[in-house]
Amino acid sequence: MLRTFFVRLSENHSLRAFAERSSIGRRVSHRFVAGTAIADAISVTQALNRAGMSVTVDNLGENVHNLDEARASAQLYHQILDAVAAQKLNANISLKLTHMGLDVDEQLARDLVAGLVAKAASMRSGGFVRVDMEGSPYTQRTLDFVHQVHRTPANQDSIGTVIQAYLYRSEKDIEQLLAERIRIRLCKGAYKESADIAFPKKADVDDNYIRLMKILLKSGVYHGLATHDENIIRQAQAFAVAEKIPRDSFEFQMLYGIRRDLQRRLVREGWRMRVYVPFGTEWYPYLMRRLGERPANALFIVRNLLRK
Repeated sequence: MLRTFFVRLSENHSLRAFAERSSIGRRVSHRFVAGTAIADAISVTQALNRAGMSVTVDNLGENVHNLDEARASAQLYHQILDAVAAQKLNANISLKLTHMGLDVDEQLARDLVAGLVAKAASMRSGGFVRVDMEGSPYTQRTLDFVHQVHRTPANQDSIGTVIQAYLYRSEKDIEQLLAERIRIRLCKGAYKESADIAFPKKADVDDNYIRLMKILLKSGVYHGLATHDENIIRQAQAFAVAEKIPRDSFEFQMLYGIRRDLQRRLVREGWRMRVYVPFGTEWYPYLMRRLGERPANALFIVRNLLRK
C-alpha cells in the first residue's frame, strides 16, 4: 500500500514542482542524490572508488518533450564518459531511452544511445552503458534496442540492460539476453504494474528474483545483482560458494545513500560492490520510487530533518 502511495506521489506534477524548487526538498534529496551537476557525481564517484567500490552514474530524467532536450541529455553523458576516462574512474553510465527522446523521435534516441555505446567501446579502460528499464510499455522496445546495438561486434562488451524480477516475462527475457551473452542488472522493479503482468506479492517477487539470480550466476556472463535485501544477498553468496562461482565473476549493486553499512561490509568480505549514483535536477520521481521500494527510508528522512 505504501509502495502504491509513493509511486502516485512520483507522478504528481504539482508536488514535484514544489519539491524541486524548495530548500527542504533539496535537503531531503541530498542523502540519495549526489547533487545537480557532473562535478557532484564525479566527486562522489572518487570517494566510492577510494572505498573499494565501483560506480554507475545516472543523469536523472525521463520522457523528454523535444529533440533539444534529448540531445542535451546525450551530451551530458558524453561529458561524463570524458570525465571517467580522463580521471581513470572505476565507473560506467546508466540511461533511460525516454531520456534520449524515445517518445519524440525513436530513430534519434537510437542514434544518440548508439553513439554513447560506440564512445564507451572505444575507451581504453573499457567503458560500458547500461540501458535502464522503465515501465512495462517500454520493456520490449528497450530489449529490442539492446539486442540490436549489441549485435555490432565492437559493442558486445559495452552495452547491457536491466531485468525486473516482478514481471512474469522476465525469465524468458533473460534466456534471450543470455543467448547473446548480454550483461544484465537484475532488480525487483520500481514501477506500479498490474497483476496481469507482474507478481503482486512481495514474497513471489523475492522467489522469482532468487530463481533468476541463480540462472545469471551460472551463465558465465558478468552480471549485477541489484538488491538491498540481506536475505537475498546471503542466498546469492551461499549459491556462489556452493557452485564454486568466483567472486569476481559478478557484482552486488546498491543505491547511493542506502545501506552504506552493508555496502562497506560486502567490500570488506571480498565481494564486488557497485553503487548507483544519480545526479541532476530531476530527482523527485527517482526519490519517490526509492521510498516506495523501501518505506523505511521515509522514516530515515524524517528523523534526519528533525535533527538540529
